[in-house]
This record gives sequence, structure tokens and C-alpha cells, in this order.
Amino acid sequence: MAPFAAVTFANASGSHAAARAARRAVEEARELVASLLGAAPSEVVFTSGGTESDNLAVLGTLAERARHGTPLAIACSSIQHAAVLEPARAASRGLAQVHGIGALRVDEVAVSTAGVIDLDALEDALGDDTALVSVMHANNEVGTLQPLAEVARRVRARAPRAALHTDAVQAAKYIDLATTTAGFDLVSISAHKLGGPKGAGALVVRAPSLLAPLQHGGGQEHERRSGTHDVAGIVGLATALAVAAKTAGDERVRVAELRDRLADGLLAAVPGTVESAPRDEVLPSHCHLRFAGVDQEELLVLLDRGGVYASAGSSCASGALEPSHVLLAMGVAPAEARTAVRFSLGYTTVPGEIDLAVRVVADAVGALRG
Repeated sequence: MAPFAAVTFANASGSHAAARAARRAVEEARELVASLLGAAPSEVVFTSGGTESDNLAVLGTLAERARHGTPLAIACSSIQHAAVLEPARAASRGLAQVHGIGALRVDEVAVSTAGVIDLDALEDALGDDTALVSVMHANNEVGTLQPLAEVARRVRARAPRAALHTDAVQAAKYIDLATTTAGFDLVSISAHKLGGPKGAGALVVRAPSLLAPLQHGGGQEHERRSGTHDVAGIVGLATALAVAAKTAGDERVRVAELRDRLADGLLAAVPGTVESAPRDEVLPSHCHLRFAGVDQEELLVLLDRGGVYASAGSSCASGALEPSHVLLAMGVAPAEARTAVRFSLGYTTVPGEIDLAVRVVADAVGALRG
């Protein structure tokens, strides 16, 4: 990234030599991202991250379909990231009319107690007016993986005109998206979940899916996302995705072993601890636990003091007083949902940190219960 932040920093939309060098870097990154996601370079739209990618997928699809004047509906799982749920809900309340989106029905499909979408309920929610179906690849809080292949099969059979979107932000580090998302029209990723820079992301827009732009200006990204390119960020995104693709197999095994060590250690050291989802159904990077009788916010304060960084749910919503909508959708009572903590592991995690975390968490829970 450094040369494009300090030396070749020209606007990639320009015409002089420095601008052409920046544009070459963007297009080389586009080709690399496309190859790793199983898409054509023309199908990759660079964005500012997962939130924008999700918003563009949801509102851009609905805005394009609204041009035809047909009734619109969107079906999504009830544990979607807020970057999907909130724009859908805003559109249903008439707050997206600036994009030409009128009346809209949102069907938030139930999930199991493990956080897996109810496929039969999804099928029941589909109809001729379904414009978009959005099911995340892996949940950002508990890490549960979704059955994308079966989702795609049922949607294509029941609502063939619907566009299919998946938020693959969490999954991109450990899973071959070219294979698992092949049946989806729209795929969102974000660089910072891959070890890349914050503020860079991409949305795959596979033909024949049509997408209306949400912002207008210079017409960058084939007029699907206007705005000056963050060349350094785009290069960082492509590089991080390439590194992740090379290391995914080994990292899945290594991180899963560390996650199991953390979960087993806490289950043994802290009575009344419950795992929120079965380990064989979640990403290796996620350890989501509920500590009976302990307030999550008080626990997080003590963990922070002890050098253990965790969160109450989505990092985007840390500090929120409301219980996690993901846990509520999984059937967890509100009071119990407020005892949950998410521990995230990654490429920097080492065994010594796991042992430290077990000690710090056990001491903190003991102090709060005492």
C-alpha cells in the first residue's frame, strides 16, 4: 500500500502518467479480487467496506427493480448484520424514496437455536414480488455458517427473478468464496476482516443482476459507485484477500485449535458457562459464550483492564444497551442475552494469549459473582 499512499498518489480517474499508474494498480487489484471470488473483473465494484457493500446490494437492487413499477419484497434472515437489516427496514418505512423505492415488504426469516436459517420458512416467504434474498455467509456475532447452496437452490426454484445476496465479510478469511458463493448474484466483502485496511471493501455484482447506483458523480466503477478511488486501500484489499486464500487451510486448523482451547478452558474454569452455537457449525475464529449471572458490560470492563479485548456482540454496536438481536432471534431470553461475550481469534492469536484469557475471564467472572 505504501507506494500508492506516498508516491503514486494520483487520482486514478485522471489521464496523465501518474494517474495511469494509479489506474493500473486499481485494475490489477480488480483482476486479482475477481479471480479469488470467482467473478469477472467487470463484476467487481470497489466500496468503502462491508456496510457500503451491503447497502449498495440491498438498496441498489431494490431501486433498479422499482424502476419497473412492480411490487417489491425482500427476504433475509433475522440474524443479518445491521448493514442489511437497517436499509431494508428503512425502505419498508418509506425512507428510501430518494432512490425511487416505494412500498416494500420485508420478511425476516427465523433461524434455529444454533443460528441457522429455517429453509422451509425462507421458502414460504418467497413470492413473485420477491426482488432480493439476502442470507449472510457466516454470522458476525456467533459465527454460524449458513447453508448457501441449499438457499440458492430453493430461491431459484421458488423465486427465479429474485436477486441473491450474501454478506461474506466474516467468511472471506477462511472459506473459498469462489466455490461457496457461486450461486449468488451479489457478494459483499471487507478488507479489515482479512487483515487488510479499514475503509476498503468490494461488492461482486454478477450478470445478469442489475444494480442502480446510490451515489452519483464522476461515474467511477462503471457508474455503479461514483467517487475517487482509494488506490492504497484497494491494493491492500486485494493483497489481503490473496494472502488469506493462500493461508486459509492452515489457519482454519490452527485457529480452530486455539478457539477450542479457549472454549474448553472457560467451560472448565467458569461454572454456568454456555456456548451459543455448536462449534462444528461456526467459523474457527468465533468463540461466543454466555456467563450465567454476569452482566456483559461489567465483565467487559474487567476484561479490558486485564488485557483481554472482547465485545458484547457486533463490534459495530458495542456499547449498545439493547440485547443482541442475533441472540434474541436464536431464542435466547433478553436477560440471558445480556450475559454473552464474543471472543474473536485470528492470525495474530497465539497459545499464550489463550491461557491468559482463561485466567483473566475466570477471575473477572468470579469477582462479579462474588
